[in-house]
Amino acid sequence: MVTRLRNLFEIYPRQFWLMVIGIMLAHGGVSMIWPFLLIYTSQKLELPLVTVATLLSINAATGIMSSFIAGSLADKIGRKVIMNVSLSLNGLAFLLMMGASTYVHFLILMIMIGMSNPLYQVGADAMLADMIPTEKRAEAYSINRIAGNAAFALGAAFGGFMASVSYTLVFVAAGTGYLSYSLILFILAQETLERTSLKSPGVTEQKEMDQVAKGSVSGYGYIFKDKSFVTFVLLLSLGLIPPLMLWMLLPVYVKTGYGIVESQYGWIPTTNALMCVFVQYSVTQITRKYKALPVVASGILVYALGSGSVALMSGFWGFWLSMVILTFGELILVPTASKYVADLAPITMRGRYMSLYWLGWGLARAAAPLTGGLLNDGFTPKAIWIGGISIGLVSAIGLYIFSKFDRDKLPTPTLVEPG
Repeated sequence: MVTRLRNLFEIYPRQFWLMVIGIMLAHGGVSMIWPFLLIYTSQKLELPLVTVATLLSINAATGIMSSFIAGSLADKIGRKVIMNVSLSLNGLAFLLMMGASTYVHFLILMIMIGMSNPLYQVGADAMLADMIPTEKRAEAYSINRIAGNAAFALGAAFGGFMASVSYTLVFVAAGTGYLSYSLILFILAQETLERTSLKSPGVTEQKEMDQVAKGSVSGYGYIFKDKSFVTFVLLLSLGLIPPLMLWMLLPVYVKTGYGIVESQYGWIPTTNALMCVFVQYSVTQITRKYKALPVVASGILVYALGSGSVALMSGFWGFWLSMVILTFGELILVPTASKYVADLAPITMRGRYMSLYWLGWGLARAAAPLTGGLLNDGFTPKAIWIGGISIGLVSAIGLYIFSKFDRDKLPTPTLVEPG
């Protein structure tokens, strides 16, 4: 066992393991508060669910705008800088949230978090792609997720108990986790952008750089002309709405409707995290054998089934089972989707392709709480989950159809100078 772990450690560069340790610190801290944030703000503000949910939607909408900036910055000034900025702003925002008491206070801090999150996500994904060759990327993304979810498992469980005592404790934990990782990254990490051929570009890379310079919006013009990739992002974004509705609204749904308090609910996200720790690598070993897009479509389908199953449940173990189903969708989808984008992107535009990919997540985060809140307030609470499975099925069917034109069957697109 020790030998296997040593061999695994030697496969990947030391900076990869530095990021793994760092993400454990950040996820361990934020997981203590994020599953319960909607409960906290609802109790603090005493406003309707749809009104409080707008905080999450605005947070996500801000992230959408920030995603465009993140991609350009990652490709121009580097991955490490924007990751440090993101981690520091997140840590500060959660510490300041302890003193928030009005909608406007929470709004400002959620905008701050929304602006900073894509900087880390895009920078980290691009940094991993810089360091890890394509044949090892699926496993690398999986290991990174396993580490983050191991921390999330402990954090969510402890956070539920800590929130029952004092929300101040969980806000301090979240802020400290982010700031600790930021400090470690600043001191020990090296910038990886210079390790690409950007420093001494070859003929192909130089053509890519020249074409990007002629494009609009710092190179995004080329990406938006890549209709296949844009279609993938839009269909993926639609399918992410159901699981994000579950993550954002289930804590309030089970507490107000079924009396499941934070200390008990905390074990539901902990189950998700533990499954990611102990099952993710095995699932990835299976999914990596198949074409990327059908695998992503399958993940979206399982996501939809997990979200829709909540409408049938009425107790802790039922909601726990819904999370188990949903988690299998996550295990199938996330590493495969990240690798698909990393492999597809031209080397000089890796950050911007990752940026547009995360923009799809941002669109779903913006739409999920509003969609769920409107269904809850306009119809019944169970309408959230009926609407969720309907949306997810549309996305899954669309991705299965789209997979018939799988990019894996086509030559990798290259940038060419206009004739």
